[in-house]
Amino acid sequence: MSLWIAVHLPLLQLEVFRPNWDDEIAAVVFHQDRVSALSAAARAQGVAEGMRRGSVQLLSPQASSHERDIARESVLLQDTALALLQYTPQVTLAEHDCVLLDVGASLRLFGGIRALCRKVRTSIARLGLSATLSCAVSATGAWLLARFGYVRTLGMASLHRRLDRLPVALLSAALPHLDWLHGLGCRWLGELRRLPRAGLQRRCGKPMLDMLDRAYGQVPELHRWISAPPAFRMRLELPDRIDQAELLERHAQRLLTQLAGWLAARQLALQQLRLLLEHERGRQAIAPTDIVLSLAAPTWQEDHLLLLLRERLARGQLGAPAIAMVLSAERVAPRAPVSDTLFPEPGGSVDDQRRLIELLVARLGAQHVLQAAPEADHRPETSNRWLSVLQRPAPRHALRAAASHLPPRPLWLLDTPLPLALHDDLPVYRGALTMASPVERIEAGWWEGQPVTRDYYTAHDARHVYYWIFRQWSAGPASGAPAQWFLHGLFG
Repeated sequence: MSLWIAVHLPLLQLEVFRPNWDDEIAAVVFHQDRVSALSAAARAQGVAEGMRRGSVQLLSPQASSHERDIARESVLLQDTALALLQYTPQVTLAEHDCVLLDVGASLRLFGGIRALCRKVRTSIARLGLSATLSCAVSATGAWLLARFGYVRTLGMASLHRRLDRLPVALLSAALPHLDWLHGLGCRWLGELRRLPRAGLQRRCGKPMLDMLDRAYGQVPELHRWISAPPAFRMRLELPDRIDQAELLERHAQRLLTQLAGWLAARQLALQQLRLLLEHERGRQAIAPTDIVLSLAAPTWQEDHLLLLLRERLARGQLGAPAIAMVLSAERVAPRAPVSDTLFPEPGGSVDDQRRLIELLVARLGAQHVLQAAPEADHRPETSNRWLSVLQRPAPRHALRAAASHLPPRPLWLLDTPLPLALHDDLPVYRGALTMASPVERIEAGWWEGQPVTRDYYTAHDARHVYYWIFRQWSAGPASGAPAQWFLHGLFG
């Protein structure tokens, strides 16, 4: 059974693009010189829909006026629909600035209708908007309830009861016949349903009855679903010149919310993200600030991306205030399925470890968070190199197999071997050292013109502290030349 969430965005908010506009000063939106939307403060001063501009200026001379921009409304509605694709792939736009979501198949994934509505509200708030939400088992019914006020109804019988108490004026197909219907004393949808259908169809036409039947779930509904674009690149004009990291983060959050919807709709995970902060244009143009987030593992969690971006914005320095920002997904990969293991991995999940690494990279820089990359060389000082965690070392399956047969190696290896003195032909380091292992001969480096011949031992002192030492032959053991002892590592 389908279940719909309707998200109704007030027209004035779309024009002014300011959250909680009802609490602001009087504001009015004009379309063709008549009022098409107004705030509560303007309504309290006597302004009403359909009023001409001159009358508004007489009643509320201090009201801020705005001209309706159909193109801007369409862009904001499309952006909202794109962000809400993270909750269901079935999202469509409806009349009167409303977005409809078929969430019947998403309830179990998000923990029920209450939790899902909270998540939708959170996404709307991150877009910088506020909305009225409603739930119903029919799309048109949810649309009507959202325009009237927030109501959540999950059954067909309760939907019929709530719709019967809605005014006929909410039914857009009935607006051309509203005066005639009011003249009959028909002001509510319940009264409209009780009128003879044949007479209504002759007088008002079939579209009004079809819309009424769709609202009450008596006929099937057809929709045109929103589809995500093949690539993600969104640009946002900032309301002012901004150079504070907190304000930039707040505006970038809107773009990240749309990115989360796009990733969910395309079933992709993000590998690299780019944020361009545009500065002054014209004769005094400044090159944009380029912020690149490279992730240790593909991810799609909006909160995690916001945390990484917050660290980069706080750590970076802007050469000039930003006037616009562009967010683009540079590299993506197919999203991996959720793990179906019965028990969690010991020591935390792999995803948690990767998020920690990405957070460290964003805070400290990729050059300060390194990983070991073993090399096929028996010399300890050249058998490993350190790479950034964002780089992927080549697989070394054969090297790992060979390393498993080597004698124990110390965890602490000195950068430069320390020469040791001799006492009674035995090396000394904080006292005489006693050999605790057989000799391990390493001969290498001839292909580089720097041959090395060493005999390695594990030794311990009188306090049973273990060391890794070696005897290096300058001309080979058979030459009779003296050898030098060195300390190369310490065991834990």
